[in-house]
Amino acid sequence: MKLKIAYQGVAGAYSHIAAKTVYPDAFYVPCDTFEQAMDKVQNGEVDFAMIPIENSNAGRVTDVHFLLPKTGLFVVGEFLLPVHHQLLVLPDADLNDVKVVMSHPQALAQCSAFLRRNNIKAEARIDTAKSCEFVLEYHDKSRAAIASSLAAEIYGLKIASTNIENAANNTTRFLIMAKKPSLPEYDGDDFITSFIFKAKNIPAALYKALGGFATNGINLIKIESYLEEGTFISAQFYVEVEAHPSQVGFKNAMEELNFFAENVHMLGTYCRWKR
Repeated sequence: MKLKIAYQGVAGAYSHIAAKTVYPDAFYVPCDTFEQAMDKVQNGEVDFAMIPIENSNAGRVTDVHFLLPKTGLFVVGEFLLPVHHQLLVLPDADLNDVKVVMSHPQALAQCSAFLRRNNIKAEARIDTAKSCEFVLEYHDKSRAAIASSLAAEIYGLKIASTNIENAANNTTRFLIMAKKPSLPEYDGDDFITSFIFKAKNIPAALYKALGGFATNGINLIKIESYLEEGTFISAQFYVEVEAHPSQVGFKNAMEELNFFAENVHMLGTYCRWKR
């Protein structure tokens, strides 16, 4: 039986490309929002959700960090997708006709230099590939979309300018979400363990909560804070470390973390993606 992979967007979206790359022989289920994609995993409608979490140039994807602890899902893998943006126009248009471009805010940010250079106004839309549908709907040569070359093929649009991203190494990182955790056996390979926690309201709690990772030789590769909804005084922290739960150092560090933190939510352990 083929796997079912949920993603946010429509056919031709970068999340769709990521899903096809990691799971080349599967059913791909488009969703309007990240939350809907995750809900389908939780409800058992699909096996996995392919969720973008950050871009090498435009930073983290809005809202995803807020959703991670709410869904009850687990991270079972990551995928790094090199992203090359194309300027897509109607078949009878070209670059000189374009006055307005539509795309996801992340894509617009990743192509900001090109837009400034060509004096093109940016309009945010929910998805890159969905923007192609708007180009067809408007049927106006002055309107274009920023999307993938796959989207150009799917929607019958012309590529007016290729690889318009700000940086040649433009890369989006995806997390693969599942309903149940999948702990790979430790074999000395590179593993990432992700978790979320809230520091206790005592002096130096964050410093002490994370200090155990340093003293136990565990490399902390990411920490991001974000305010809990409805408050400006309570922050949660999303953390990634280079470690596997079977390692003694990791166990000792987590004991210290739990002493100075609360609401510790383990998201999963997975192999680092190898290009």
